[in-house]
Amino acid sequence: MRKLLILLTITLCGIWVWMKYPVAPVIPPEQPKAPIIGYIDHILVEKTKRVMTVYQSGKPVREYPISLGFAPSGDKVKQGDGKTPEGLYKINRRNPQSSYTLSLGLNYPLPKDLERAREGNYDPGGDIFIHGQPNRLLDKLTLTGDWTAGCIAVSNVEMRELWDAVPIGTPIEIRP
Repeated sequence: MRKLLILLTITLCGIWVWMKYPVAPVIPPEQPKAPIIGYIDHILVEKTKRVMTVYQSGKPVREYPISLGFAPSGDKVKQGDGKTPEGLYKINRRNPQSSYTLSLGLNYPLPKDLERAREGNYDPGGDIFIHGQPNRLLDKLTLTGDWTAGCIAVSNVEMRELWDAVPIGTPIEIRP
């Protein structure tokens, strides 16, 4: 009788633990994507959707979730506003020694941005990049939410893929 009570107690405890702490379903790992062959010829950033799409020969080949500046609504106006600029730009530099996992620079500010800043007597800011995560993070960790100072951030794995496929001069369109 004592063994039966012990067995019943263990079974009830097991059921209680199973109900209180259900096991999450096992999700198979994401299959690796085929590498991008050749170069990207256009990048589209949709700030509201938090998505960056890269194109080859006018066709989308990859879509990336992105993080933006800490105050992403609206166009970048001045240094420190936390906004990501909107408009048509180009990739104009590559930084393998970035504080983040690699970075591709945008040619912001444009002459129109500089003129607006001169008229308003403020600094338009600069150093807008597409980059990975801070170097102190492991590849498997990705910061969520809008955390940059105005840049466009992706995961480290995605940044390495972009680094290999995006040449200097690639147009980038950033929409609200």
